[in-house]
Amino acid sequence: MLLFLSCVTLLTLNSQIMNAQKSTPKIKNIVIVHGAFADASGFADVFKILMKDGYNVTLVQNPCTSMQDDLDATNKILDRQDGPTVLVGHSWGGSVITQAGGHEKVAVLVYIAAIIPAVGESTAQLASSVPRLPENGLLPPDDKGIIYYSKEKFHSGFVPEQSQAVSDFMYASQVPIALKAFTEVLTVAAWTTKPSYTIIPTEDQNINPILERSNAKRAGSIVTEIKSSHTVYMSHPKEVAAVIEAAANAAP
Repeated sequence: MLLFLSCVTLLTLNSQIMNAQKSTPKIKNIVIVHGAFADASGFADVFKILMKDGYNVTLVQNPCTSMQDDLDATNKILDRQDGPTVLVGHSWGGSVITQAGGHEKVAVLVYIAAIIPAVGESTAQLASSVPRLPENGLLPPDDKGIIYYSKEKFHSGFVPEQSQAVSDFMYASQVPIALKAFTEVLTVAAWTTKPSYTIIPTEDQNINPILERSNAKRAGSIVTEIKSSHTVYMSHPKEVAAVIEAAANAAP
């Protein structure tokens, strides 16, 4: 039944996109916030699709040194937008956009394989509320309070749909995250006042899909499930771009 509903959702989204391309989008600005352990470059194919379809796309490069630092990086980009904006967040980026989504220029949120906290919750608190998956490769923080992703599990847990060569490069260029970023609690939950869309990769080995589904339900998100891994934006860029475009065209 879930697979059937997911297919129906994708067909509906594709229909919306085809119709939207015949007219000017309601929202032309899209800001994408990456998660931990991988920078914004993984969104290259999604970026190309959105740009071709006439959107103004900006990608935030998070320092991942604290929640506030990532909020500052995101808000600087949002300040530069010339009108309503779709704010997209992957993984840890979901926590960032939940708080940053309070910005006056944000009209709609799109979560991709993401954590979606409420006010008073932290990323770590939510992540630990469900069983840890066997291929999750998060290592304990080092003596400086920095968390890295395991070399042994980077391919199987983070980018299983990519080649070993791509995985090796991404591991070597990973963006580690400060433990304090994961433990800081949110003071704003933009999904309580703004519409949201959520993409759930059913084969995610990094964030438990059980958590992604419960978070999306609580947020009242329009959900699309895709049989894919945590880096679904790399393996299914067309489907991910379709959801972002649907959000842009359905926003109030």
